[in-house]
Amino acid sequence: MAAAPTVAATRAGVSTAVLAPRPAPTSAFLRRTQATPHLHPTLKCRRAGPLTPAAAAAAAGGGSPSSAVFHGEVFVVGDNIDTDQIIPAEHLTLVPSKPDEYRKLGSFAFAGLPSGAYPTPFVAPGEESTRYTVIVGGANFGCGSSREHAPVALGAAGARAVVAESYARIFFRNSVATGEVYPLELNDAGAWKECKTGDVVTVDLGNSVFINHTSGKEYKLKPIGDAGPVIEAGGIFAYARKTGMIASKAAA
Repeated sequence: MAAAPTVAATRAGVSTAVLAPRPAPTSAFLRRTQATPHLHPTLKCRRAGPLTPAAAAAAAGGGSPSSAVFHGEVFVVGDNIDTDQIIPAEHLTLVPSKPDEYRKLGSFAFAGLPSGAYPTPFVAPGEESTRYTVIVGGANFGCGSSREHAPVALGAAGARAVVAESYARIFFRNSVATGEVYPLELNDAGAWKECKTGDVVTVDLGNSVFINHTSGKEYKLKPIGDAGPVIEAGGIFAYARKTGMIASKAAA
């Protein structure tokens, strides 16, 4: 049995000493869309001289590996969870660049799940954030339409990572681009069938492991690789500014 971490955990939440602070609603997605309310802005940038050392290291694969640790309760879903279940289409009029609408978007995360199959809501009625830090799913998570709102809604609700058997490619890309959640892939199938909503878990990126402390089972994760530093920076635009690939706002 895997040893539980040294911090105390409860069903209502866990010590913030383990959770990395989340700067919602001032996320990378907010920064990315501040200049336009649309979700697909056209990037116009210019190279300001040679690559910085940080950018050169990143381009050469020399960036630091992600070592974040997320600990808390898990919300469990099955195979083929589509983006309409993650955030129904009627809520796509919400503009994430507006803080109040960003929070509202989070309150509707997983609102499209059938209540018969998922009697426990991801976000409790009347609340804007979730108690579940980690989401565990089966195969083909995030399939369906390419709406960028899907990972944003999960991040706005307070989720930090999704652990699934496989992902729809567009959901994975949108998760990395927005920096809202880590889309982590399991080495083996079946974890979602062995976990229950409310179990206390830990996701350790540094060791590429997912631990269910309630059941005592441990699962190996595939390394997040080059996507990790992008998400850690807050998304693709924040990462590009951080590494000097595009000029920072202050220098623009």
